[in-house]
Order: sequence, then structure tokens, then C-alpha cells
Amino acid sequence: MTPEQRLADAFVALAGSTADGSSDVPGPLSVLATRAPALLSVHAATVVFAPGKYDAARAAGSNPLVSRLEHEAIGWREGPGHDCHRADAGPWAQTALTSRPTRQRWPRYTPRALTLGYTHVVALPLREHTVTKGVLTLLSGAQHAFPPSTLVLGRSLADFTAVIMERAREADRSRTLTAQLEQALASRVVIEQAKGVLATRWAVPLDEAFDLLRKHARSRQRPLRDVAREVIEGRADPDLTGR
Repeated sequence: MTPEQRLADAFVALAGSTADGSSDVPGPLSVLATRAPALLSVHAATVVFAPGKYDAARAAGSNPLVSRLEHEAIGWREGPGHDCHRADAGPWAQTALTSRPTRQRWPRYTPRALTLGYTHVVALPLREHTVTKGVLTLLSGAQHAFPPSTLVLGRSLADFTAVIMERAREADRSRTLTAQLEQALASRVVIEQAKGVLATRWAVPLDEAFDLLRKHARSRQRPLRDVAREVIEGRADPDLTGR
């Protein structure tokens, strides 16, 4: 498979990871993390998705060791991913993990990454419009910095992932709202039917029938919809229905 074919396959896999309308976070994160090393010629990659609080972030890695490192870094609140997300700006500058300033800035992350054999790191934000939703972190064991082509392609992959994940979250919120509206409408229909039954039974206006229904539900600390359904089905308390 040519590099172009691998790249196209990666974009298709990312898009397909939410094709069923699911906003399941691990899917796209896992696809990006596992495919990034081969596509970008790096040794490892981690991805963090944190549209809200960073300590509630979800993370994935190209191998179990870097995945564990990233999860620990989230708890430590340090490392290139954390700093990139906090800055909410462009890519975190390429960093040599062997430098003294890096050891001082990330006292727990740096020695752990060095132990795993990584000497350079760069963090690329997952941005949707102008908002940082997460971070793609690339790690290398080479003695040289990342080439510009790696950063350009990495940004494209990161931004594409951010967009599809945000669209999936929007679709999920829309489905939730639709379900809530449908439930509210169904409840309203049941209540209106119960009002009609009580209005006929007691020979009172609909507003007064609703007051009877509501007071009965409140006095017994029960959902109004449940009491209304019992009225319709003829199972309600005789004190309410006047049987």
C-alpha cells in the first residue's frame, strides 16, 4: 500500500468510526492513535479528547505503554498534551525530552517518556473552528526534530478528527433532545386524556379537573403522568375518580 493509499484509508477509517451516528469517543481516538505513527513516521502517538474539563479527558495510545503514560499525565496535569490544551493555541513547540528545562517543567512525564525510549515530543491541538477539543501528541526516539511535513499532515489528521467527533456529539445531543420532546409530548397527551375523564366524571371544567389530578399526585408524591395513566386505564384511586 502506497503512502497516499494509507492516508486515504486512515481518513476513511476516521469517518467510519462515527458513521453509525454514535458519539463513542474511544473509536476515533483509537483509530488516530494507532495509525498516526506509520502515517507520520514517528515512533508513537497519543490522543486526548477533552471538550470539557481536562481531568475528565479520554485518551488512547498507539501502544499500551504510551497509553498508560498519557492517562497518568492527565492525572498529573503535566506533559505536552496538558500544556497544549491549556494554552488553547497552536502546536506546542517541539521539545527535546533530554533537556534540563523539560525535566523541570514535566518532572514526572519526562523521565517516564525517556525510559520508554522517546527523546522528542510535539503536541498538535485537535481544533474545531477555534476551540481546542483535544491533543494529538507525537513521540520519537530519533535524535532529530520532527520534519515540517510531519507537522502539517499531523495537523490535518488532528483537525479532521476533532470535526467528526464534534459532529457526532452534536448528533447525539440532537437525538437526546428529540427523545425528551417525544416523551414530554406523550406525557401531555396522557394528562389531557385524564383531564377529560375526570371532567366528565365530576362534571367540572377541564382546568378544575387538572387541579384535582395534580393535587392528588402531589399529595401522594407520585409522577403526574403515572396517575393520569391510571385514570385512563380505570385503575386510579376511587377518591380521585369518584367511583
